[in-house]
Amino acid sequence: MKRRLLFGERMLLGDGTEPFNAVIPFRLRGTFALKDIQQALTQIQNKHPWLRALITHDEKEIPWFDVQEKPLSIPIRIVVRRGEDQWQEESRREWHTLFDYQKHPLLRFVWIKGEEVSDMLFAFHHCLCDGGSAMTFLQEFLKVLDNPASDIGVEKPILGIQDVVPPTILNSRRQKLKARFIGRLAATAIKFIPVGKKAVERQDDYLISWKIDETVSQQLISYCRSNGATVNTFLGAALLQAFRKVKGTAAFNKISCPVDIRRFATQIKNDHIFAFGLMIVISSNEKMSFLENLHSMQESVERKTSKLNPYITMMVMESGHDALTNFTKLLKNGKSSNDCMFSNLGRIQIPHEYKEFTVDTIFSPSVIGPLGNTTTLVVSTYRGKMDFSFVGSEGYLPYTEALAIRDEVMQIIKLQLEYIAVS
Repeated sequence: MKRRLLFGERMLLGDGTEPFNAVIPFRLRGTFALKDIQQALTQIQNKHPWLRALITHDEKEIPWFDVQEKPLSIPIRIVVRRGEDQWQEESRREWHTLFDYQKHPLLRFVWIKGEEVSDMLFAFHHCLCDGGSAMTFLQEFLKVLDNPASDIGVEKPILGIQDVVPPTILNSRRQKLKARFIGRLAATAIKFIPVGKKAVERQDDYLISWKIDETVSQQLISYCRSNGATVNTFLGAALLQAFRKVKGTAAFNKISCPVDIRRFATQIKNDHIFAFGLMIVISSNEKMSFLENLHSMQESVERKTSKLNPYITMMVMESGHDALTNFTKLLKNGKSSNDCMFSNLGRIQIPHEYKEFTVDTIFSPSVIGPLGNTTTLVVSTYRGKMDFSFVGSEGYLPYTEALAIRDEVMQIIKLQLEYIAVS
């Protein structure tokens, strides 16, 4: 089984010389045998073909996912658990470790082995899938680790754009011409956008991890409900205000927010291994109060989201494979125009208690790559607690400023919850 990489996947893959890796860490209470972990990894590979795939190139040097007749196992690295925060050190190590994708799968497993508590990491190349897909195979892994006889089914994989875009759109002459025109226009524009000769020096990468307890998390959810806004918009507004407070006029007042394509393209199921996403950009008005901003931004988010069209977007991008080099160069060497990427995975629907172990926590994923500004905040909620992973690089956002932004976000949450409590 083979599939040519889509435009976005090729962009994330790059030329293989620079990692673009994501990591999902989680903590289990229980005792485990290596053979059981290996068996569970084999079972999720048996379900998902692309977890068994290598990357091969055709005669035109175009990369393909290529499922092997004799699949290679997901590599496992075992380290002795020495402390509560060791998973952060191992996450950073996984960010910087290249995938030899011509010889090994695009997924690795790290077992930080303790006597009663183990931290475990899934590390995967971002071209393989997004955070939503990864949460699915994490859930499946836990299910079969607990009970190898569990049925997790078999994925019918996406084999190309034709499995996502309905035939009435994909084969429409009008839609094809529209996609081609927009694609050519964008490709031409990209050629003339001035870029630097070399990328910004990233310097040291860092991870800042923290949680909000269950009580405050629930208060924040209630606050957002009562004000007709999503938690996503609230945190985006808080983040923009925090960047403005810490960076002053150097802040861009722009945050990029991924939108799950599955909301719009129902052909992509929750258990599909798939990396393509949609994006909106949000900004705030510094002349407004926080609450006024929240309402205004929520309207803007809904308006922008309603205009997203995954099918035309995919068709446009698939018409632009010849512009990939210029587009990648623009992302790498162009001037940064936004403060950060912000992604909220929402509530993680994975059980806490299993027969053989319990899931103590699932930390929010982290991701870092070579395509421009690395500053990223990922939020998720598990067992009622919001968890934050703030990733960045000294060359884009100094660590001291990132800490100040974190503190400012927390202060905004505190002040807004106090305000609603008093009023």
